[in-house]
Amino acid sequence: MPTLNEEEGIAKCIEMILNALETMDITGEIVVSDSSTDRTPEIAEAMGARVVVPDKGGYGYAYQYAFERTRGEYIAIGDADCTYDFEELPKLFDLVRDGDADMAMGSRLEGEILPGSMPPLHQYVGNPLLTKFLNVFYGAGVSDAHSGMRVMSRDALESLDLKTTGMEFASEMIMEAGARDLTIAEVPITYHPREGEATLESFQDGWRHVKFMLQNAPGYLFSAPGLAMGGFGGLVMTLAFTNSSVGPMAFGSHSLLAGTLLLVLGVYLTYLGVFASVASNPIQKPDDPVTTFLSHTVSLERGAFAGASLFVLGGAYMGVQTFQWAAGGFSNLPLTPENVVAFALMVVGVQMVFGLFLVDAVKQSNHR
Repeated sequence: MPTLNEEEGIAKCIEMILNALETMDITGEIVVSDSSTDRTPEIAEAMGARVVVPDKGGYGYAYQYAFERTRGEYIAIGDADCTYDFEELPKLFDLVRDGDADMAMGSRLEGEILPGSMPPLHQYVGNPLLTKFLNVFYGAGVSDAHSGMRVMSRDALESLDLKTTGMEFASEMIMEAGARDLTIAEVPITYHPREGEATLESFQDGWRHVKFMLQNAPGYLFSAPGLAMGGFGGLVMTLAFTNSSVGPMAFGSHSLLAGTLLLVLGVYLTYLGVFASVASNPIQKPDDPVTTFLSHTVSLERGAFAGASLFVLGGAYMGVQTFQWAAGGFSNLPLTPENVVAFALMVVGVQMVFGLFLVDAVKQSNHR
């Protein structure tokens, strides 16, 4: 249990844990990772808990510091504010001990949330929305991704590459488990009103979760929007260039310009996805064919040659147009569909060349 001034609830939590250990008929230890300025550590030690003091702050760091000092075959975690009834631990422990799950979680949203236990904003918006993100991005398949009551085997815990030190640690644990195909099971639990003052900052901590999830899923942050924008932009350009229509909709010069901008922006975002995948080693790497091809298959030489060819093709056409413009005394040059397409080829070609150079430079630095 990580603790920060939990003197009002720590004794009750330890009592519930001792009752759970007796019910399960197993030997266990209670490790309190404490950063308090009140009597929390004294109360915990008096009741038989082992208190460790992290040398840095942060919710996630408190857990990681404690994990390194635990000795059990199974690890259970939870908050020390009496919101979780630790006498329900046997339900989670049995799933892990019997091999039905690598990690078992108590689901508050599928269980019972007692009045006054969770703010309505958290219960009906924050937690469901963040859980939806985790399920879509990482295939977690859970109903309450930010429940703090969890049991896991030591082998499962040690397979996770946990690094975050803040509140996003709860998300990282699920993201890592999902990315490593660990089995996560849930059981309904009862969530109780907390003892003592809350330390959670709703919007700041919620944003940290969302930011961390997006940064570690560049396929959803960059690649998917980039491919969608690029594909739609290319389609609009084609319809406008060929003077086609869809039902009552006609595509003209304005559509051509809009499609060109979307195409250029889409290519840019796609390369950001490739760069993020190569540079940051995210938990969930993009697996779409385009990003995979650009980051793993296409070589710098071939890709740069293709980009340079597009630039030369568009540049050659614009060179002829520029010559004709100069021969005509630099009179007004009409904006033709061919001119717009030529400019688009030049911009996309430049993006390809310099984008692949950047990706290759990052790959080389990672291999040093």
